[in-house]
Amino acid sequence: MLSALARRLVPLLARLDVAPGQVPAGPCIVAVNHSSLVDPGVVLAALRLLGERRPVLLATAGLWRIPVLGRLLRAEGHIPVQRGTANAAAALDAAERELRRGRVVVIYPEGRLPRRRDSGDGAPQEFRSGVARLALATGVPVVPLGQSGSRRITSGSTLKQVAGVVTAPLRRPRVRVALGAPVLLTGSVPQATEQAHAAVTDAWRAAADGLAGPRRCA
Repeated sequence: MLSALARRLVPLLARLDVAPGQVPAGPCIVAVNHSSLVDPGVVLAALRLLGERRPVLLATAGLWRIPVLGRLLRAEGHIPVQRGTANAAAALDAAERELRRGRVVVIYPEGRLPRRRDSGDGAPQEFRSGVARLALATGVPVVPLGQSGSRRITSGSTLKQVAGVVTAPLRRPRVRVALGAPVLLTGSVPQATEQAHAAVTDAWRAAADGLAGPRRCA
């Protein structure tokens, strides 16, 4: 339901431009660069357009405290991440169980939003080790997903973010999403983390470059 809802709502806020691509059959980890609070909606909408209707999303536990959204997240089995607590590792355990059940898991390896307050995009920040540990433990491929432009919907201070969402239906900024080729991570956790970072950076660059030219948007 959340994927269907995102597919309907995101185009009201932005002109969503999804490059041709395909999520591979079977379990995989979709690793995404993180730049804005609206990223989960953008990614769910894009994945639905690409044919993936029921991904499992790892997201900050604060979203589960939003009344209606929290109920939907719990009902659909998405995974809250208790960042900065002893329970943070439990999210990876839950994600591993979902992968072994054949699900597609979406993760934000940076684990945080950029500190910049303007609406510009930047290359992905340093990755945390979770995506590498999860991929090495399960042997599933990592599918890099780059997205660019979502900071034009909302970014900066709380007041600026609220204003961005309110005015987005009038502005409808362009947002570009691009999938990269699946990658099987190898080596040590630091080596695998670097491989994942390089793949997501390439996907982000493809999205950012595509945003510069005319495209047909959904």
